[in-house]
Amino acid sequence: MPVQRLLPTSEATDLLALTREIARDELAGRAAGDEAAEKFPRDAFRLLGESGFLGLPYAEEHGGGAQPYEVYLQVLEELSSAWMTVGVGLSVHTMSCFPLAHFGTDEQRSRWLPDMLGGDLLGGYALSEPHAGSDAASLSTRAVRQDDEYGITGAKAWITHGGVADFYTLMARTSDDGPRGISCFLVDGSTAGLSAGPPEHKMGLTGSPTTPLYFEDARVPAERLVGEEGDGLKIALAALDSGRLGIAACAVGLAQAALDLAVDYAKQRTQFGRPIIEFQGLEFLLADMAAAVQSARASYLDGARRRDAGMPFGQQASVAKLVATDAAMKVTTDAVQVLGGAGYTRDFPAERYMREAKVLQIFEGTNQIQRMLIARGLK
Repeated sequence: MPVQRLLPTSEATDLLALTREIARDELAGRAAGDEAAEKFPRDAFRLLGESGFLGLPYAEEHGGGAQPYEVYLQVLEELSSAWMTVGVGLSVHTMSCFPLAHFGTDEQRSRWLPDMLGGDLLGGYALSEPHAGSDAASLSTRAVRQDDEYGITGAKAWITHGGVADFYTLMARTSDDGPRGISCFLVDGSTAGLSAGPPEHKMGLTGSPTTPLYFEDARVPAERLVGEEGDGLKIALAALDSGRLGIAACAVGLAQAALDLAVDYAKQRTQFGRPIIEFQGLEFLLADMAAAVQSARASYLDGARRRDAGMPFGQQASVAKLVATDAAMKVTTDAVQVLGGAGYTRDFPAERYMREAKVLQIFEGTNQIQRMLIARGLK
């Protein structure tokens, strides 16, 4: 049964119906095969672009869909329940557009944002480095101003869509002034001196390329500086607050898919002459899974509604990311248990769901970092 949702408008209801149609007819049936083949579904993102999904929470004047964040996140959830690589990819693209949309000048937004939101381009977010993950302020990739351009040198790590993105939102150091020495740039993916390393060999999300990026005196026009020099860390952290809500929604979609699979299997599998869903031990396990999914959904919707109302939502974003991704790990693991030996095989997607869930506790700020941020907000 589809998730019953409380949506704010009839337009949102129609959008979610379209999302389910695309998820069912275009994504779900090919997810397992493409993940096994480690094939990046670029055509799926073109389809989403043609359907107006690559700019949902941004303004119509720049080609966006002008949808509330609570609606956009529920779209992410539905897509992720069908194919996690696509849901996470849309979340990363949306976050990659955030700095320009919120911190760029009117001229910059008018010039570049319509193409970024219009459906043909796909973005990547280049913040992490080999020695600067959770400690983003210690990044060392350097941008040196030379007349009307910057020469950028350094390496980034763990970049979703590395090597296939059309543009990257890059954080680089423009001075040695610690956290205040970082700046934000919009970098064309075809820039000379920019290259991607080999894709990482991952346990999950194998259809989504994750690579290092290398900058060897890559020349970026000064007009592609977003905000002022030194604003980069502030911009990056603001983008991450919204991005964490996106990952929370993706996690809920994955957990919902695992729950649906487990319930369906438990209704059909019989032991001792009865469907196994009738045994109390399994009933309680499924009930806990359902409670975890619904609680996680409520947490990201709370953060989204605060964001839509113009209220502070950073702490709620950290709570949602923590709760939803921990729930996804637990629910997918329990789904494997419900299926028993079948769950450990690739004949069913339970094992893939479990492998995909793990990274959700790591990227966009590990869950240990989320606990630090939540605690900081209590002081």
